[in-house]
Formats: sequence, structure tokens, C-alpha cells
Amino acid sequence: MEKTKLEPIAYIWEDRKRRLGLPLSFTRYKLSEDRLFLEKGLLNLKQDEVLLYRVRDLQLTIKLSQRLFGVGTICVQSSDKSLPHLDITNVKRPREVKELIHRSVEAAKDKRRMRTMEVMGGDGGGDYHETDLEDLDGDGFPG
Repeated sequence: MEKTKLEPIAYIWEDRKRRLGLPLSFTRYKLSEDRLFLEKGLLNLKQDEVLLYRVRDLQLTIKLSQRLFGVGTICVQSSDKSLPHLDITNVKRPREVKELIHRSVEAAKDKRRMRTMEVMGGDGGGDYHETDLEDLDGDGFPG
């Protein structure tokens, strides 16, 4: 039987949750080409991930106390069932990181040939906030 060699994941960005501007926690954030990872723990590790093509919205928050230490929080909203809301808390250069995540999300959606349309009615078109996938290649299936 032939063994399969697993390639290590190439991370585009990595950081830790910071306390007083220093990476003194055991919460780590990592971004790869197609996923955003959250890893917590020292002895017992728990890792969650969000597929980038499922990210629906990004929000940046920088409180006064965070500004003093040069950190901020990026809120990631996704259509992922297990992790619909992920806060990337107290990371350095939050504006740059948010832009990097945004570009990576767009690239992941383009790679999968996915585009979303938000339907927000008001003119008799219905009031729901579902995300519908377009049929971009004309084969009758979204994506």
C-alpha cells in the first residue's frame, strides 16, 4: 500500500491574540489560501476553521484601549454552520489584516466561480436576507 505524503499548509498570515499589545495568549489565528483558522489552548488544543468562500461580511473595531496598543478586532460573519461568527481579537495591524482577509475571500470566491446576491426586499420582493448563488457558467447549478 502506498503512503500519501501530506503537504504542510502554507499560511499567508499568522498572529496571536494580544494582551497589552504582547502575544501572551494561547489563542492563535492563521490565514491560508482558502481557510481562516482559530486555534485555542496550550495542552488541549481546539482548532476551528472557516472556508473563505463562505465569508459574508467583515467588520473592523478598534476601541480606544486597543488603539493605545496598536491592535484591533476583526469580526468575520460567515455562512458556516459551526462557526457563523468569528472574532479575530487584539491583532496587530488590524486594517491591513482585514484587507488581506478581504482579498483572500474574493480570490477564494473567484476560484470557485461563486458570486453572491443579497436579496433585501421592500418593493414587494420579499424581506429575507438569504444569499443566493448565481449560475455563472450556465450549467444550471450555482457556482
